[in-house]
Parts: sequence; structure tokens; C-alpha cells
Amino acid sequence: MSAKQTNDSPNHHNQDSGMAAKDPVKRRRSLLIVAGICTLIALTWILLWLFMFSTRRSTDNAYVNGHQISISSQVPGTVTAILVGDTEYVKANQTLVRLDSTDADIRLLQARSALALAVRQVRRQIDTAASADAIVTMRKVELKQARTDLKRHLPLLAAQAEAAEIVQHLRDAVIQARAAVHTAEANARAAHSAITGHDVAHNPVVERARAQFRAAWVAAARNTIIAPVSGYVAQRSVQLGNNVVPGQQLMTILPLHHLWVEANFKENQLHHIRIGQPVKITTDLYGNNVVFHGKVAGLGAGTGSVFSLLPAQNATGNWIKVVQRVPVRITLNDHELDQHPLRLGLSAHVVVNIRHDHGAVLTKGPALPTAVTHVYEHIAARADAQARKIIHANLTTHVH
Repeated sequence: MSAKQTNDSPNHHNQDSGMAAKDPVKRRRSLLIVAGICTLIALTWILLWLFMFSTRRSTDNAYVNGHQISISSQVPGTVTAILVGDTEYVKANQTLVRLDSTDADIRLLQARSALALAVRQVRRQIDTAASADAIVTMRKVELKQARTDLKRHLPLLAAQAEAAEIVQHLRDAVIQARAAVHTAEANARAAHSAITGHDVAHNPVVERARAQFRAAWVAAARNTIIAPVSGYVAQRSVQLGNNVVPGQQLMTILPLHHLWVEANFKENQLHHIRIGQPVKITTDLYGNNVVFHGKVAGLGAGTGSVFSLLPAQNATGNWIKVVQRVPVRITLNDHELDQHPLRLGLSAHVVVNIRHDHGAVLTKGPALPTAVTHVYEHIAARADAQARKIIHANLTTHVH
């Protein structure tokens, strides 16, 4: 047994030596693998930072925003009809609410009559002026006749063939005829002073009556409350029988076609954000499957705390630094909104590509109209058309 142990001892020693020689190799290989992995991770991180993370700024403190059109009455009245409800889609110029128009119709009828009377009054003044001109002509003819008679009798007076009293009467007749001409001319000037320089439709008296009719017509038309823009109805509070006053909110219209995202970036994220930079937006409504594309439209002129109801008073002594946020307005693509509609107030996640940061920080030049409606222009145009019809009708009636 001792001999067996003696023979086995060299073999066991050789095995231990081989294993000891392999351990450093494995360790070195493991370290190289780990170092390679770490290097790869570091290189990947550096590349991601250089080509991705350093070229974008992101925030999830962003919300969908849009116009909120408050609908109110422009005239006082009692609600007699409500034609739309919450969540319904309405088109521009569509009737929303009707008010009782009894009083407005009465005032409109009075204004219509006043305009017709004004037209007839001016036309009568024109006829009076024409009559005064005819009288002037007649008085001039009489003056000419009186002078002719006097001229014919003067030779007879020189030849003592005519009595002096008759010639004196003729001289008095010339004086009277001349005075009559002056009076007639004065009357003609007075008659023309009210109509000179304007036709009937543009006479000051008719213009004033037309303006009063136009105001009455517009007031009557405003008893029908129409939608200024197309959109969806929300916050309808008006009810039948309500006595509404001008400025009282009846409902709200939300046009969901022209929306934007208001992203609140930290102040230390704004250094490279510029107007016009491309933006990718995702929302919680659609998730990452739907990506909206927009552009930076402008940066807010102040932080959110400045415009808060109770702004912070940092000079009181109890001061704690808080990183401020500045709202950044991001426009959306209307075509994408048509395919995937959004709602006001939805949460969003925005990523701004700041690779090109040489653009403007503040908007310059005159601002373009943010929103425009033309539905109220038709009211004034229809009022003018009705006024022209009344004027024309009374001109024709007066001539005949």
C-alpha cells in the first residue's frame, strides 16, 4: 500500500500544476471579455450621447392645447330654442340658440318706416328745389318784361305822349320784379342747400336713417346666435327660458383641427431650443404607435410661476431654489390630426431635435392673425342689402 501511494503522488502533483497554469489564462480571458463588454457599453453610450441624446431635449410635462371659443349673446333676450348639445359637431354660421325677437322686430319695423320717410322727405326736397328754380326763371321773365315795358314808354314820356304817373308805375314794377327775382333766388339757394352734393341714397338725412335701420336689423339678427367657427360643443349651460344678457357664457366650441402642444421645459433645457426645430410627439391616448410631427413655434416670455395666481415671493427670506419651467409652443400637423384626433388637455411626451440650433429664440416681425371668422360680415351685408331695397322702393313709389 505504501508503494501505491508512492507511485500515485507524482501524478497528483502534475495535475495540480496543470490546473494552476490554466487558472491565470481563464482569469485573463474573463477579464478581457469583461473589459471588452465594458468598452463596448461605454462606446455605445458615447455614440448614443453624441448622435442621439445630445441632439434632443425631451419632456413629459406637455399637454395638448387649443382655442376655446366662448359663445355668448350680444343682445339681451329670452331663450326660445336650443339647437345643439354637448359633444355635437357644429359648422361655422350654424344656428346654436334662438332668442325671443318680439321687441327687436318692433324696433326694426320702426326703423324701416323711418328710412322710407327719410327717402320721401329728401325726394320732396329735390322737387321743392326744382320748383324754386322754376320760380326763379319765372321771376326773371317778369323782370325782363317789366324792363321792356319801361323802355317802350320812356320815349313816349319824352314826347309828352305818356303820363308821368304811368311811367313811374312802370319803374316801380321793375323794382318789384327785381326784388322778386332776389327773393326767388334766395329761396332756391335755401332749397338746394339740403340736397346739394349728394343723391337721395347718400343724403345725410337718408344716411342717418339707413344707419338706424342697419343697427335695428343687426340687433334683430343677433337674436339668432350662430357659431363663429366649426368645432365641437362643450360646457353647454344655457337652458330654455333663460333670460340671458350680453357677455353671459352659454357654451364653448372647441375646434379640434388647429391644435398645438404646450411643453414645459426646465430652464436648463432651453439653451439650444430654437424656433422652427422639428419635434416628435407621442400621447398617452395613442401610445408610441402614433407619432405626431410638429415644429417649435415659440418660447414663452416668462416662466409658469410668473403668471400663477399667487406668484412666489422669493425675497421673504424663506427661499428654496426650484428649477423653473418655461412653456414652449409646438404646432401640430393638421393632416395628422385629421387621421388621429386629439382632445384638449391630453398628456403628451415631446422630443425636440436641437441638432440645428442657429435659429431665432424670439419671434420677430408682425404677427399673423391667430384666428379669423367671417360669419358676422354677412349680417352687415344683408342689412345693407335690405336698406338699399327700401330706398329703391320708395324712390320708385315717389316718382310714380
